[in-house]
Amino acid sequence: MFEARSRLGRIGLQLLVTLLVIPFLLPLVAMVQGSLVGAGFENYLAVLRVGSIGTFFLSSAIISAGVILLVYAVTMLTAFGFAKFRIRRKELYFWLLLACLTLPEVVLLAPLFATFVSTGLYDTYWAVILPLAALQIPFAVLLVRTFIEGIPDELFEAARVDGASSWRGFIHLVIPLTRPIAAAVLIFTLIGAWNNYLLPLVFLQDPAKQTITLLPSYFIGQFSHDQTKVLASAVITAIPVVVAYLCLQRLFERGLAAGAIK
Repeated sequence: MFEARSRLGRIGLQLLVTLLVIPFLLPLVAMVQGSLVGAGFENYLAVLRVGSIGTFFLSSAIISAGVILLVYAVTMLTAFGFAKFRIRRKELYFWLLLACLTLPEVVLLAPLFATFVSTGLYDTYWAVILPLAALQIPFAVLLVRTFIEGIPDELFEAARVDGASSWRGFIHLVIPLTRPIAAAVLIFTLIGAWNNYLLPLVFLQDPAKQTITLLPSYFIGQFSHDQTKVLASAVITAIPVVVAYLCLQRLFERGLAAGAIK
């Protein structure tokens, strides 16, 4: 890691980091300020008085939890296989998996719609959980594979000498040692699942199953557009993700630094 040793170097580095952060902070500051225009915190109370807000949060929580569990299980097993098993043409399979990163979700809507209608999954949580998980897995595998490759092979060889199977090595070595990168995967997956707008809009028609990202639409109509309450809705929607990041910040930074660079 780079380190500024002199006082002048630290000041220059601090100024550089501050300048890089400002463009990302300005939209957030503008969003919070705009949500307080006019009635102030009454805008937030008006949003909280929407009758379906509890249902929105519950649906988003169910979808996010399902996506996180599915992504975590598939990612850890897949990354372990790619990193530590001798599999014929595994690099070809790995690059085919990474090629899925180039697929935008909008081009998948038509085939997914036809598939879910024919299988009876349309207007169920699974119609959102499965595609979201599939879109998150390639990047998560890329991060976790690099992290697992950094675990010494001698640990797994010692476990085999003691009679442990590959499955026990995965449970007792990989799972505990990958906590930092697992936190990074959790945060990225939570952001992608919680903030997704398009898939719930298309595949969830029952109002009782719609997610929190659809909350701002309650204040946008044909003859009205209450911008302050739309911004207040956006702030309320972002709070769970911000809290999750703050709780896992240290593990997230460690995992991202270790998983991004071999």
